[in-house]
Amino acid sequence: MNRDTAEGKFDQLKGKTKQAVGEAVGNDRLANSGVVDQLKGTGKEAWGNAKDAAHAASKDAHARAQDTAHDVREKMTSTAQNMKESANQKSQQIKDQHRRSA
Repeated sequence: MNRDTAEGKFDQLKGKTKQAVGEAVGNDRLANSGVVDQLKGTGKEAWGNAKDAAHAASKDAHARAQDTAHDVREKMTSTAQNMKESANQKSQQIKDQHRRSA
């Protein structure tokens, strides 16, 4: 939970309290102010949730990119190792062939 989400929840609670008190004492202005606070709090909470979701998606994408980079490096080193082994085998075959003919 980030600051916007927490502030939003607080504003909603404050608004509900103001609305209830305003309605209890017959003060429409206080009750209406409470509704406005609730709406403001709802917006802040939604904004905070959206920021949290964006942050989580960003972290996930970064982690996947790191995994992909690791996989690519592994494939490259594996391919290089296979090429080395193939070249060494071919070199050995040529050496063996020339030893027999010499």
